[in-house]
Amino acid sequence: MSAIQILFLIGAYFLVLMIISYFTGKNDSNTDFFKAGKQSPWYVVAFGMVGASLSGVTFISVPGWVEASQFSYMQVVLGYLAGYFVVAYVLLPLYYKKNLTSIYEYLLERFGTVSHKTGAFFFFISRVLGASFRLFLVAIVLQQFVFDAIGVPFELTVVLSILLIWVYTNRGGIKTIVWTDTLQTLFMLLAVGLSIFFINNELNWSFGDFLVSQELKKYSQFIFVDNFLDRNHLVKSFVGGMFVTICMTGLDQDMMQKNLTCKTLKDAQKNMVSFSFVLVVATFLFMLLGALLFIYAETRDISIPLMDGKPKSDLLFPEIALNSSLGPTLAITFMLGLIAAAYSSADSALTSLTTSFCVDFLDIEKRKEEQQKQLRKRVHIGMSILLVAVIISFKYILSRNVIDSLLIVAGYTYGPLLGLFAFGILTKNQINDRYVWIVCGLSVVLIAILGNVDEEYLGGYVIGYELLPFNGLLTFLGLFLLRKKSRNTDL
Repeated sequence: MSAIQILFLIGAYFLVLMIISYFTGKNDSNTDFFKAGKQSPWYVVAFGMVGASLSGVTFISVPGWVEASQFSYMQVVLGYLAGYFVVAYVLLPLYYKKNLTSIYEYLLERFGTVSHKTGAFFFFISRVLGASFRLFLVAIVLQQFVFDAIGVPFELTVVLSILLIWVYTNRGGIKTIVWTDTLQTLFMLLAVGLSIFFINNELNWSFGDFLVSQELKKYSQFIFVDNFLDRNHLVKSFVGGMFVTICMTGLDQDMMQKNLTCKTLKDAQKNMVSFSFVLVVATFLFMLLGALLFIYAETRDISIPLMDGKPKSDLLFPEIALNSSLGPTLAITFMLGLIAAAYSSADSALTSLTTSFCVDFLDIEKRKEEQQKQLRKRVHIGMSILLVAVIISFKYILSRNVIDSLLIVAGYTYGPLLGLFAFGILTKNQINDRYVWIVCGLSVVLIAILGNVDEEYLGGYVIGYELLPFNGLLTFLGLFLLRKKSRNTDL
């Protein structure tokens, strides 16, 4: 598939998104931008959230991670499933009861202004880094297989990607995202399904043959319980995954903003539970695809593509889809899935960052009505520029597999949010609000030190995703030290 053909495909896809944006963004009000008028059908939100949760990280990085980690990531995904039930039946009732626009407004009501700003700040850092990780991964694929061929530098690739996202989210915001996510989810799942079909067909296997093959067994171990000290032990992965979901979904304005567009709490809970099971199945399909890619590469002597002179397993899927002999249908399907992955998480991240900054930092709802829309639009532009700068910087500093990097960063940045919300929900204590930022900052510093301690000093114990609950616990204990005399509060 040539670079020109791929550009044409991107243009056609973008045109479809613009059409959706035209119909959903007619009102162009802050109410629709932030809350979609609270009229979103729950099943539409649920299906769209699958694509937003998978994003480019799952689409590219999870298959590329299989050789190094087998199916150990499924242990984390099972933890995700448990976490989604906590989100559905503990956090969502709280948010709907308070009728929040930004979920961090809860911290303002519960503790005070400093806690509110601190929580919003950690979300802001978390989402900027998380969205940048996801779009960076897709941008390097587009660069390697499209834009390098026509002489476009990586920096311009990133600028164009963010510009396209800004254009179709500028008016409709979350109302547009709810509907575009459904299309993006469809293309991503179609891409993985057809990829599995075409590669199996090329290997003269049925899907059943593939599942019982000896080749798959080399990659498919996903329960690791031999050594608790190892990073991928079942208990550590499951617990870490559960807290990752609670934080990266339940305490994340990006994911919760979509849920809060549902008409009722019951609808939002149906959305969350149904979405969680579909996500587990979809992720397992991506793991199977990863194993199949490495099997196919080995049988056809396809080498792992290089990036800056180093093997980059994240690029194996696009290498096989676009440059092998599997035909144009797979290439087109892959590119549609990749484009969907590029936009499905970045567009909602841009919208949620705009929402949080406007509501949590600029107190937009307290400003004159005629000023609110222009302020929101200026912030939307500012968030776009920020994402461009961070994504470009990753090209020069990022060395790990992208999904691994994403989950590690989550351990640092979402921990204070976990501690703040846990303390607010599980206790009735008030705290000395002015010192909250110190507690959260110290917690991150201590976790960063702990996360970089050499395993030989810990008796061979390898720290993994459990950094996140540890971080939350440290923040919780710090808030306990800041508590005032207990009194009843309406939670």
